[in-house]
Amino acid sequence: MSDPSTSFDFAVFAGLFLVALAATTILPAQSEAALAGLLISGYSPGLLIAVASLGNVLGSVMNWGLGRGIEHFRHRRWFPVRDAGLERAQHWYRRYGKWSLLLSWVPVIGDPLTVVAGIMKEPLLPFLLLVAIAKSARYLVVAAVTLNWA
Repeated sequence: MSDPSTSFDFAVFAGLFLVALAATTILPAQSEAALAGLLISGYSPGLLIAVASLGNVLGSVMNWGLGRGIEHFRHRRWFPVRDAGLERAQHWYRRYGKWSLLLSWVPVIGDPLTVVAGIMKEPLLPFLLLVAIAKSARYLVVAAVTLNWA
């Protein structure tokens, strides 16, 4: 078996990417735990952080795209959010604006926030920049804590 710090194992990095991507959906995925485990195993921290960040940001972009088109279905019976809840989310986003996307890493509120940003027609470039900062910072903190405790 080769040393993880010097080898590139496509399956490992692809798996981390997919877990980070899935973590932005309603699927139960713990990308932080996957990242920590791979860090402890000796894989390259920089590459792991980049792959996890890329997967998580791409998932958020998919949420943003979903938000851009979801208003069309707002008055359907199966629509998952009531008008009052959607109005509340839009009011909150109008109040705090794009800067609220720096909270996109926060469990429970972060991923719905990226959908609301799409609903509110936040331009892609500022969305991408703020979400990338937030998601990457989270993984940097996870890596720092993991490597200092391991």
